[in-house]
Amino acid sequence: MPARVVVLGGGVGGTLVANLLSKRLRRDVRVTVVDPTGMHAYQPGYQYLALGQANGRWLVRDERTLLRTDVDLVVEPAIRVHPDAGTVQLARGGSLDWDYLVIATGARLAPELVPGLTEGSYEFYSLEGAQRLREALRRFRGGRLLVGVAGIPYKCPPAPVEFVFLVEEYLRRRGIRNRSEVRLLSPLNRAFTIESASKVVQPLMAQRGIELTTFFNVESVDPSSGVVSSLEGEKAEFDLLVLVPPHRGQDVVVESRLGDASGWLPTDRTTLQVEGHERIFAIGDATNLPISKSGSTAHFEAPVVASRIAALVKGSAPRSNYGGNVMCFLETGNRQGTVLRFDYEHPPAPPQPSAIWHSAKWLFNRMYWGVVPQGRLPERMPIPVPRGRSTE
Repeated sequence: MPARVVVLGGGVGGTLVANLLSKRLRRDVRVTVVDPTGMHAYQPGYQYLALGQANGRWLVRDERTLLRTDVDLVVEPAIRVHPDAGTVQLARGGSLDWDYLVIATGARLAPELVPGLTEGSYEFYSLEGAQRLREALRRFRGGRLLVGVAGIPYKCPPAPVEFVFLVEEYLRRRGIRNRSEVRLLSPLNRAFTIESASKVVQPLMAQRGIELTTFFNVESVDPSSGVVSSLEGEKAEFDLLVLVPPHRGQDVVVESRLGDASGWLPTDRTTLQVEGHERIFAIGDATNLPISKSGSTAHFEAPVVASRIAALVKGSAPRSNYGGNVMCFLETGNRQGTVLRFDYEHPPAPPQPSAIWHSAKWLFNRMYWGVVPQGRLPERMPIPVPRGRSTE
């Protein structure tokens, strides 16, 4: 009888691990992906949609078209996991049995945690939010444009910095930069979480007249007066406010009592097993690992989980471990960018921004559908020793 593997979530991590398991085990496994919408979104493209540089239809595909033909797809929300019984309860009353479970449910946006955020601000972390922000930017004629983060952790740590560079360029191209104030509100003592990258981007921000306000932890938004307030007691006036909403784990994790207080899954940093559950694995944004919540992280984690499950199915000892590999691009505007490559043992040392890395990101954006979900990129990416100029 083939091993039953259920994968919760049809994002990059869930899709990739399902395809890899099907390819490696073939008749020895039956893989089922459970996804509430059955649609796969390329989330890094949302900021380009907001800036009028991408078409929303290009960013979403039918999940079925990305899965191998022998992988089953259930389009229905999973509402609870029963670890002892080895079942997943579905929203319409059915259930699925599993021998191994992979939780790749991602993160949930939780704007309701900040008073006034939904009514008073915009975001580019969802397809609908990016479309709404695109229209707001088209109407914008100048004034105070603030970009900030309303809670840590959040998906794709470089994204707010990328967006502030790209929106500054957008305003220049529209001819309204001279009557606009562009400002980044950071909850940290620097532009964003990675110190070495902040050392690269902050001088560029200063050169382009992008203000940086540090230690600004958003407490509330007053839409009527156009004011955002911080826990530190500061207030900032705005004409257009773009905030990354707080993130939390998905409801199915909370209802299953598998996560911590914020809904993140306690996950072993090398085996990617959910702590206390040998046959449950977690990848991507759903984990509590001290590593970036990003598609790149899920891309490097998926082969590890697939390899470990394949070994267990075949009765051998799993040998594959996750070393914390992450690689992501960071746009700095003016058709330039840099890259962040790191793992648990090697902090990033990003090169100075250049057109090469900007082009590499755009190439990756175009290649994504054809190579990433199917596992056509290298499963392991070595962390190269940086050469030339860096922040170190």
